[in-house]
Amino acid sequence: MNTWNRMSIPVVAAAMFFGGILFATSGANFLGREDRVAAVSWAGDRTVVADAEKAVDWTAPEAVASVQEFETAFVSVADRINPAVVQIRAERVVRQQVPQFSQPFQGSPFEDFFRQFGMPQGGQGGQEREYRSQGLGSGVILRSDGYLVTNNHVIEGAENLSVLLFDGKEYEAEVVGSDAFTDLAILKIKAEDLPIIRFGDAERLKVGQWVMAFGSPLAAELNNTVTTGIVSAVGRYSSTGTSVQNYLQTDAAINPGNSGGPLVNLNGELVGINTAIFTRTGGYQGIGFAIPVNTVQRISEQLIENGSVQRARLGVEYGAASDALRKALDLPAGAAQVGNVVDGSAAEKAGIREGDVILGVDGKKLDNALALSTIIGSLQPGDDVDILINREGDEKTIRVTLGAAEEDAAGEAESGDDDASVSESLGLSYQNMTEDIARRFELEDDARGVFITNVDQGSFAFREANVRPGMLIIEANRKKVDSVADFEEIVGGLEEGDTFLIRVRILESGTTMLTALEK
Repeated sequence: MNTWNRMSIPVVAAAMFFGGILFATSGANFLGREDRVAAVSWAGDRTVVADAEKAVDWTAPEAVASVQEFETAFVSVADRINPAVVQIRAERVVRQQVPQFSQPFQGSPFEDFFRQFGMPQGGQGGQEREYRSQGLGSGVILRSDGYLVTNNHVIEGAENLSVLLFDGKEYEAEVVGSDAFTDLAILKIKAEDLPIIRFGDAERLKVGQWVMAFGSPLAAELNNTVTTGIVSAVGRYSSTGTSVQNYLQTDAAINPGNSGGPLVNLNGELVGINTAIFTRTGGYQGIGFAIPVNTVQRISEQLIENGSVQRARLGVEYGAASDALRKALDLPAGAAQVGNVVDGSAAEKAGIREGDVILGVDGKKLDNALALSTIIGSLQPGDDVDILINREGDEKTIRVTLGAAEEDAAGEAESGDDDASVSESLGLSYQNMTEDIARRFELEDDARGVFITNVDQGSFAFREANVRPGMLIIEANRKKVDSVADFEEIVGGLEEGDTFLIRVRILESGTTMLTALEK
């Protein structure tokens, strides 16, 4: 008999023995004979096995004890944070056109057929009526005397605001100040001795750290819902019109209604305010975004003290340096090329020129061209900064005393004066029509629209809508589009996950195409 055969007998016997215990245990429980088998209960890091005849103590595996400690951390954070989390109810007045009559074939395959004969469409001759819409959001208390922070889009346009606390008390709220640029707002309720949240430090946050999201997803009765996940990424920059944001990305479940709620670490510290999701369904798909706590703290302090926000202005229009330029001048990936210097601006006074490539601010290199806007926007008018530039291959540092951004156009210069923009949610880069573009494609002098400069090949726009660079958006959501401002105003009025029609002009062929994008 070889070694394997000699070993196999006790191994098989042991397997049959333990298999018999498992079967017997299952059978006894199934038959109600639990008095004859072991009953296992957990007590701290010790496991007690109670038997009818004897009791045996044994130490629980270390892994089990570690999991229990981990679980306790989540419970402790939830106990501490939930009392500072609020639900916000925003009542808005919605005006809609009510049809006087409806077209009998509307929505049927015959609708287009009868339209060609001039049959009137539903909605003609209707009256405008007002409805009250109840919006839902979240927030978190910053000061014990009733100041709390939420998203600007939660309270924007609301006529009545109410705040529901964790203990069930409800208060009317007033807007202390709001900042559309960062999508933050401060509310005040008449209450004292409220539980508050502590600020963390987003600069110390690492990808892979555990975080917890709090809020009221989808429905009012789901207030103080807690979800967990990790920090998926930091430094997710997004540009919409004149606004450039730096977001944290997380896979903690965030849904409509979570907006304005806190994202916290396992120390129970605020690390971000939940603000947006990336979704193709309108609901959670594992990608959520939060405004970093450092931005939240800076903006909140200004709104509480002054009711408004002051931010600095450099006075340049810029975009990411092209691949060709980066290779030619050996530039870093985050280099930002100056396309124009605003007359009379801080940049012009300091000697920054069109064509300069900005590499860093105050010794910090740009890891993304869009970071320039967030860095400058975080500073105050009158601050002195050192701007590192590359001018035709030569690097130099220029000292700039920053100016003040106008309140209604904050960050305008840094994001390109509405001439060029990037929408990561749509997967598009685009700009206003220019004379150069019109000449290149032999268009009429008065050609208008939004010229698409780049399309993310992984986006819905590229894969599903067949949108390509070189197309001209002339209509969106059935409204005429003459400029980037027009397009972003239309898109900004849509809800996350909405699908909307666009009409594009294919400049190479001169034809038009109707397709759809998803916000």
